[in-house]
Amino acid sequence: MTRVIDTVEEFADDAIDGLVAAYGRYVRRVDGGVVRSTATTPGRVAVVIGGGSGHYPAFAGIVGPGLATGAVCGNVFTSPSAGQAYRVAKAADSGGGVLFSFGNYAGDVLHFGLAAERLAGDGIDVRTVLVTDDIASAPAEEQAKRRGIAGDFAVFKIAGASADRGDSLDEVERLARLANARTRTLGVAFSGCTLPGATEPLFTVPDGQMSVGLGIHGEPGIRDVPLATASDLASTLVKALLAERPDGADGRVAVLVNGLGSVSYEELFVVFGAAGRLLRDAGLDLVEPECGELVTSLDMGGLSLTLVWLDDELEPLWRAAAATPAYRKGALEMGQATAELVGEVAEDAGFTAETATLARLAPAVLEAAGLVRAALVEHQEELGRIDAIAGDGDHGIGMARGIAAADDAARSAVESGAGAHAALTAAADAWSERAGGTSGALWAAAISAAAGALRDGGGGNADAVVSAVEAGLAAVQRLGKAEVGDKTMVDAFEPFAAELRARHDGGTSLSDSWSFAVDVARRAAHETASLAPRLGRARPLAERSIGHPDAGAISFGYIVEALSHMEVDA
Repeated sequence: MTRVIDTVEEFADDAIDGLVAAYGRYVRRVDGGVVRSTATTPGRVAVVIGGGSGHYPAFAGIVGPGLATGAVCGNVFTSPSAGQAYRVAKAADSGGGVLFSFGNYAGDVLHFGLAAERLAGDGIDVRTVLVTDDIASAPAEEQAKRRGIAGDFAVFKIAGASADRGDSLDEVERLARLANARTRTLGVAFSGCTLPGATEPLFTVPDGQMSVGLGIHGEPGIRDVPLATASDLASTLVKALLAERPDGADGRVAVLVNGLGSVSYEELFVVFGAAGRLLRDAGLDLVEPECGELVTSLDMGGLSLTLVWLDDELEPLWRAAAATPAYRKGALEMGQATAELVGEVAEDAGFTAETATLARLAPAVLEAAGLVRAALVEHQEELGRIDAIAGDGDHGIGMARGIAAADDAARSAVESGAGAHAALTAAADAWSERAGGTSGALWAAAISAAAGALRDGGGGNADAVVSAVEAGLAAVQRLGKAEVGDKTMVDAFEPFAAELRARHDGGTSLSDSWSFAVDVARRAAHETASLAPRLGRARPLAERSIGHPDAGAISFGYIVEALSHMEVDA
């Protein structure tokens, strides 16, 4: 477990600050993560990587010449916000465009996607390459659905080397995609990891067993099998990876045995020795292999094996020198340090004028935020337990963190003279920024859309409230691509909105319509227990999820129930 902390809330930021203090010759702090502290040649492509904290050296520890230009760092196991990704990319950009690369997780896809849209609006050419190396998370014919685990490092290494030799953005993107297409990983866990401040691991592995097909966000493996010897474990991993040898591969492979956090290096070396013998017996040429911790999962007891099938284009990039806090290879000139705070992004804190009605509704926004905050804090641990069954267990923490930031931002906005629309917009931005993750992006989108509907509808009447709910649902479905039956918050949100509209159109008062809709939403949320997830991190662990409700749907039920205590009739 993580014992050395000051506060749970600031753990990720404190760790990044300490990293920068120790390795300022490689990285400097920017709002949202880190960028290189050395100057980048003007016109070079910026390779910006990132994700949740808890995976060191990924992501901040592999920023430097020959590898990443910047890293966006979210909270532990939580995707960074769109604002964080935008600010780090702006600080890293030197005029050659930006390549975003990260593991294929829904929250990261949402937030980095929103950041890319914003950067494009600033005239910056942005490309995105998702890493999809985990063979346990989807079949070979559905590689685009696979998640990124230790193969992240290989793709980042090749993209960074390509950018630093002066390749164009088109070429860096092409080579990163090629690297991803030729990278395969499979991992096993012997014990789960424990979130900072928690006393119990996110999952346990039965005595005498190991969990095959783990994730790096505290997710257990796909199946538990008897604990094997190092040689038998190596055989299991090698056999599965060789079965997915890409067409045309000539036998050159980069090999990475990666520790997940609490497996000793000596144990990793034993596994590497056994795997290396099997790979050479299969006629493969091992090119500059790596053995150690490069993509961890806090204190998880586990390891993974990655094969990158090299060719004449990829091999020089894999061999290229690099200099970062956690990974150094070959001889490389570091260059001159840049000035502090270069590339920081100013934010506009002003408020636009609002109608008198929206100005009068501002206290209602604060009442709503306070009620939701109390409900989510009350149910934080429960939501975390539900999420941990087939996910990473951070849903309760993320929702509590998001609503706390949203509540504080709305209150600050109203104190500065904002009306309902500006207060809700500030709340949405703060929720996204502080919570991160899929839920952070989706709730920020829902609140922003609801704010727009209230403004457009004039606010203050029942039809405007119903329209705001429908606008929020539409935003969530547009951004998250979820439908009823996918086992997400939409399974509760859509029936809630439909019941609210039907009752309202039938002449029922808004308060009564809301109460009827809450009952429908809570029932629908609990009925997600019978569903298998089709989206998000829980999808690879679908069987474990069956019998348990979706945490996002349950938290939605708590939110709308809390709002039912308001006087909502106009």
